[in-house]
Amino acid sequence: MSNDIYAHTTALGRPVEIPTDPETAPLDRVPNPQADVDFVTRFVCPEFTSLCPVTGQPDFAHLVIDYVPDQWLVESKSLKLYLTSYRNHGAFHEDCTVKIGRRIVELLEPRWLRIGGYWYPRGGIPIDVFWQSGEAPKSVWIPDQGVPPYRGRG
Repeated sequence: MSNDIYAHTTALGRPVEIPTDPETAPLDRVPNPQADVDFVTRFVCPEFTSLCPVTGQPDFAHLVIDYVPDQWLVESKSLKLYLTSYRNHGAFHEDCTVKIGRRIVELLEPRWLRIGGYWYPRGGIPIDVFWQSGEAPKSVWIPDQGVPPYRGRG
């Protein structure tokens, strides 16, 4: 990349390995060129994967992350790699979902963030996990996350 403001990023514009551990996976931010305006950015990860910490069986989720940035935006390539680092990580649904939200909040210090983890059933029980950093700014339109509840075959 020729632009020096992105020189500090770990993934943008360069080939990288998939991180194997979310605790050490890099997550990058870039300056928000529209920091004077409230707006919502949404990331959707319909094929999130982690492992059950007890059985080692794979768990799958549809994640929806909405946030109102302040001075920083999450760099999307590093976010994809960070989320992929959970592929071989053992953690419960609640831990994965909240940990992802908190990591992004710690990095960006956004005006607001929410994450919805819509986990596919294993053992007959789907688990949906929701976390947000506080109250959303009144000036923004927050769309529904658009993920229907699990209905099975009925």
